[in-house]
Amino acid sequence: MITTPTPAVGAHVPRALTGIRVLDLTQWEAGSTTATSLAFLGADVLKIERPKGGDPARIASVDNPTADSLYFLVLNTNKKGVTLDLSKEEGKALLRRLIKESDVLLENFAPGTIQRLGFDYKTVSELNPRIVYGSIQGFSDQSPYRDFRCFDAVAQSMGGAVAITGTSDGPPLKPGPTFADTGTGMYLASGVIAALFQRHTTGRGQHVKVAMQEATITFSRMSLARQQVTGRAAERVGNASPSSSSAPSSLYPCEGGGPNDYCFIYTARDDFTGNQQWNALLKVIGREDLVNDPRYNTPSARFERKEEVDEIITPWMSTQEKRRAMELLNAAGVPAGAVLDSADLINDPSLRATGILTEVDHPVRGKVVLPGWPVKMSDSPTPALRCPPLLGEHTDEILAGVIGLSASELGDYHQRGII
Repeated sequence: MITTPTPAVGAHVPRALTGIRVLDLTQWEAGSTTATSLAFLGADVLKIERPKGGDPARIASVDNPTADSLYFLVLNTNKKGVTLDLSKEEGKALLRRLIKESDVLLENFAPGTIQRLGFDYKTVSELNPRIVYGSIQGFSDQSPYRDFRCFDAVAQSMGGAVAITGTSDGPPLKPGPTFADTGTGMYLASGVIAALFQRHTTGRGQHVKVAMQEATITFSRMSLARQQVTGRAAERVGNASPSSSSAPSSLYPCEGGGPNDYCFIYTARDDFTGNQQWNALLKVIGREDLVNDPRYNTPSARFERKEEVDEIITPWMSTQEKRRAMELLNAAGVPAGAVLDSADLINDPSLRATGILTEVDHPVRGKVVLPGWPVKMSDSPTPALRCPPLLGEHTDEILAGVIGLSASELGDYHQRGII
């Protein structure tokens, strides 16, 4: 077997998108996710911001008035920071010059904003016909809500996710993960990469758009299947599976009694394994007396008696530490997962080892832990994680290196607040 040596940290190794320059005009989470994804894949991502204030995310949920917010930091790793005042014609002229030297432009402004700035797709493609132009919007162009502003919670509400989250006897709940934002950003990243590939054939760029509502619908697609099975709106099923009728499929409290001392057990595949998982579970918890008991001997029978099933499992689970319960169950072939909270995750050495969590030195905040990139590619090594840029940190480097501004020109632009 031939093995490929792992490049040394910091070694200059071409990656999947090496040579691709991205102009990141996005703000907040969804668009920033797209740009950060492309940066991890090797693109040279230039975050374009206003000279005063920059991306509003820099001060979102701020805990330190002299430093960029952690909200901003976790969204903008591996980019370079450039400031341009696009309210002034000279700032727009500089952006036009950068567009001619770039491969991708990303934007997720409120409806109508990019058109008012004069950088809509038609205008940008005339400057550079090969550019791939990526847009995130709340709703599709055909939607009656296309002019509405949209954030994660709005998209989750209008994309069906909120309606199926919660318990049957309670109100709908917004899911915790911001998957409408981040998921839409990932969808756009995949579309941009596909458009770059297609450019090899056509020689042209194109406009790639993703609507947050539509992305959320795809994450909630199992509710559409359930709707067509029952003929009514998919119900909230708490910790049960929205697409199957089996038990156990729930969270069980574990030793410790803390807010996250729980473990999830999920045996939905017993339809295909002939009760193997259920019987193995009974042996682990010391209830072999129930093996072959007709009350619980099929997934559908257990679902009909799911409260009884919970009562069978709970006493044993309450005596086990959540990770230990998970390990014992998985060793027996029973799917189970401890509820790991942010404190569990941030202190997990295995997650540091893979690089999905990395401690970096920020020039203002000091040591901070930031999320990395989960995709591993054999011929495109994941780069060492770089801190998000300070506002305008790389402006002079980029404007000199990409469009050839002189030191005196840079000084003049700085003095007049253009950059």
